[in-house]
Amino acid sequence: QFCLLLTDFLKRIRKNTWNKIQGTIFPTPNFNPIMDAQLLGGALQGISCEKDVLIDILTQRCNSQRLMIAEAYRDMYGRDLITDLKENLSHHFKEVMVGLMYPPASYDAHELWHALKGVDTEEKCLIDILASRSNMEIFQIKEAYLMQYNNDLQQDIDSETSGHFRDTLMNLAQGTRMEGYADPSTAAQDAMILWEACQQKTGEHKNMLQMILCNKSYQQLWMVFQEFQNISGQDIVDAINECYDGYFQELLVAIVLCVRDKPSYFADRLYNAIHDFGFHNKTVIRILIARSEIDLMNIRQRYKERYGKSLFHDIKHFASGHYESALLAICAGDAEDY
Repeated sequence: QFCLLLTDFLKRIRKNTWNKIQGTIFPTPNFNPIMDAQLLGGALQGISCEKDVLIDILTQRCNSQRLMIAEAYRDMYGRDLITDLKENLSHHFKEVMVGLMYPPASYDAHELWHALKGVDTEEKCLIDILASRSNMEIFQIKEAYLMQYNNDLQQDIDSETSGHFRDTLMNLAQGTRMEGYADPSTAAQDAMILWEACQQKTGEHKNMLQMILCNKSYQQLWMVFQEFQNISGQDIVDAINECYDGYFQELLVAIVLCVRDKPSYFADRLYNAIHDFGFHNKTVIRILIARSEIDLMNIRQRYKERYGKSLFHDIKHFASGHYESALLAICAGDAEDY
């Protein structure tokens, strides 16, 4: 049984190309931050803002290069680049250009802060970030959150959310998931606990469910999900959808889907944000920026495979102007994708 599980796990790793993860934005060769800062200064401080110049530079430099440009810009003009972008741009185009200027952890912290402290809590943003980040990424996010807002992320989650949804977010925000460890001898036991939690749905069972999903390694959960299928004859996502509802259910499903294949999860989220919500700009912007140097190329591939049309095509269909151009530049779609 162990050999079968291990073989299945290795096949799925190869199928999901975990070792071939690829973004769409890379370090630019022959990079010159001083020249880029001069070009940005000219674009921002002229009579009219030259938005094409901003797009050409900021979407074609990796994040570490953009941070060096910001430092050169400050030395050159005595001004903060993010402040100048905010003052000269507007609407969703501003959100894209400013978002690109945050380090990854700071950007996630920024998004979580607004999701928690806005007029309405944006639960789907909390789910997208906390269900998909590694222990190290969560640690860095919490540090950035504290530094930027002088608040503790877990305390804000505790005060702004409720119930088992809150408990699961709090568990994820601890960043204590086991990494790189799998114990086949306990996979069936964990699967049985999940099955009982889907059947009985008591508070204690919900706690056990989220404890397993939030703390077991991805490798362990692969085997647990397979054992769950063997025990119940049902896929765990279907079981969760049948037994639970609300944001607690959405969060549990997101964790499972991220364990299985993060690019597919984000492809689905983008499709829903573009089509189900009449183009939910915040979600599209957040995912494209956050995944641009991680797995956005893989997300594009999954999107095309699952929905028949490319991400490039759908963005072009729903967005317009410089906002469209910026999103397409991050997406890095080719003409044939349209």
